[in-house]
Amino acid sequence: MKHTYKITGMTCASCEEKVRDALLQVKNVTSVTVSKDRELAIITMDKHVALNDLKEALDAKYNIETPAEVEINEEVKSWFEIYKPILLIFFYIVIVTTIMALQSMKTNQMEPTEIVMKWMNHFMGGFFLAFSFFKLLDLNGFAESYKMYDIVAKRLPFWAYLYPFIELSLGLSFLSNLFPLLTNSITFIVMTISIIGVLQAVLNKKKIQCACLGAVFNLPMSTITIIEDALMILMSGIMIFVLI
Repeated sequence: MKHTYKITGMTCASCEEKVRDALLQVKNVTSVTVSKDRELAIITMDKHVALNDLKEALDAKYNIETPAEVEINEEVKSWFEIYKPILLIFFYIVIVTTIMALQSMKTNQMEPTEIVMKWMNHFMGGFFLAFSFFKLLDLNGFAESYKMYDIVAKRLPFWAYLYPFIELSLGLSFLSNLFPLLTNSITFIVMTISIIGVLQAVLNKKKIQCACLGAVFNLPMSTITIIEDALMILMSGIMIFVLI
């Protein structure tokens, strides 16, 4: 369900971030969009959250209320509607990767193992390029979300800002087939570290925003995030085994 609230007291972009981060800590809140100029906060939640709970989460200088002139929208989205952005991205990457593999089969004499390796190489390259793109659209927004659950970013905030550039570098390395063993080894380590924080958040049933597509889409943390990271770990592990 999605609710729209009026919030007063915000004077700058920093206020927007503070309000958004504070509201995201409230139980059952999955995503928050805040606008200082419109004095609005759009809050998505799993279950209804009392207005007093939202007020208690905010600093005293901010006031939140449900104005009569703002329509309160509630909508229960299906699983597909929620995760449509990430499913479409996977679909396009799979289609493009498969077409490239079929073209390679026509033009080159390749063993089945080589074809599978090339498919995974291109898939992982496309995956990292696409996901780094969305993270870099709003680097600060991604970093703030990522620091909420990643075990490294919690302790070393600069890691949250560095992570999208690591994904970008890995994507380019996979597509250019540059230092394949090193590229897959780094992928295996980075994604293994990443999945730990995701597992902790999901198993502890924390209602926080997934940062896999940055701050562009408000996706809740769930098992689909685990599958996404686990797939990268599996593919890089297979490629390391074959390369060794």
